[in-house]
Amino acid sequence: MSTQAINIESRLEPFIDEYLVDRLEDLSLILHKPTPREIAIVHDEPWEGNVSLYHTVFADKDRFKMYYRGAHYDSETRQVTHEVACYAESSDGINWSKPTLGRVTHRDSSQNNIIWNGIGSHNFTPFKDKNPDCRVEEQYKALASGKGGLYAFRSTDGIDWSLISEDPVITEGAFDSQNLAFWDVTRRHYVDFHRQYNQEAEVRDIMTSTSVDFHHWTDPVFLKYPGIEPEHLYTNQITPYHRAPHIFIGLPKRFIPTRSAWDHQYDGVSDAVFMTSRDGVNFKRWGEAIIRPGLQKERWVNRNNGAAWGILETGSSTPRTPNELSIYSAEGYYQGTPSRMRRFTWRIDGFTSIHAKLRGGQLLTKPLIFTGKSLTLNFSTSAVGYIRVEVQHENGSPVKGLSLEDSDELYGDSIEQVIMWKGESPDLSCLAGPPIRLRVLMSDADLFSIRFQ
Repeated sequence: MSTQAINIESRLEPFIDEYLVDRLEDLSLILHKPTPREIAIVHDEPWEGNVSLYHTVFADKDRFKMYYRGAHYDSETRQVTHEVACYAESSDGINWSKPTLGRVTHRDSSQNNIIWNGIGSHNFTPFKDKNPDCRVEEQYKALASGKGGLYAFRSTDGIDWSLISEDPVITEGAFDSQNLAFWDVTRRHYVDFHRQYNQEAEVRDIMTSTSVDFHHWTDPVFLKYPGIEPEHLYTNQITPYHRAPHIFIGLPKRFIPTRSAWDHQYDGVSDAVFMTSRDGVNFKRWGEAIIRPGLQKERWVNRNNGAAWGILETGSSTPRTPNELSIYSAEGYYQGTPSRMRRFTWRIDGFTSIHAKLRGGQLLTKPLIFTGKSLTLNFSTSAVGYIRVEVQHENGSPVKGLSLEDSDELYGDSIEQVIMWKGESPDLSCLAGPPIRLRVLMSDADLFSIRFQ
């Protein structure tokens, strides 16, 4: 048995990797694919077009915000006619509007939702700065590529933008993709993720660097993906998971340049994959796609299927059910008609799970140190499935009154269900401090996350 105790305090711990797992018996960690939903936004305005891309979405007070490149590709001249940075917003993450901002003139009119038409319009990528010491005039920041590297931008309101410096702040990389940065609330510094060609692996890859002031950045290093072969990753879309910000989730676009499913002047097909990290450098990357191109012909043309940067918590369309997680994926790119973004949804914490088939199995965690009074699970079972939980001392002996025999049989589907023993939820705070283990018996069930609270 592993003896290294992990202090999870009272934070949410999704089962996105084997970090908490000591042993799985007849169980497996599986990947869940999101469910395709409606078209969220169509880029049919004159200043948008069929190669509108590099979307960013995030929650900001009472609304959701979206930023993206408005651009159009002329198939006859094989040239992009324009590139501008645009803004949209939504109250629910489902219905998006393009406000008339009057900031930037395009074709003799400023009646549009363009926010920037200068250096970096190709891949302008903003974020809301969560640094508690952030100045008011810089509470929104952005990175975008220009001559010599990535340039830093600032804004008071997320609409009116200016350069922080006339010189690029990050210069090592290949920046013709979506490059991003954010404040890491756990490690208390800014972190960037950008594209670079990995000469050793011979693939498009991702680099990262950090900064304490958004001006001066460390030398970038390549991400590591233990246990999986190198693949072309065109974007990275790495973001802290808002319910567990110590965990980074990435939705990179995987690019296969040697394949072409339909007749098109540019070869290549793409899909979206899933990866996670607890330190920002070492990532568990799944080989299976989370978004396949599918039956839509246009999604088999290169540069489609890439996800927007950002994961939103949105309401469910099913009455009396919990919120969902929404992501957005590109389709219609290069196809003559306007490109668009389709929404996809997961259940809360529903990226991956510890999965049990009907025959059942058990999970034993590593020693855990926690704070809190109760244990909650995010789980799902079939009508015949179940979950039972035992709390053990570090040496593996059951805590009196919290054994498997004492555990209520848990079945159903819940985002946050308190675990009961003998029909009650005992105060577990008397066990906080010394390491404990959890032994979980499961049948025809999925366990998505745990939390002491």
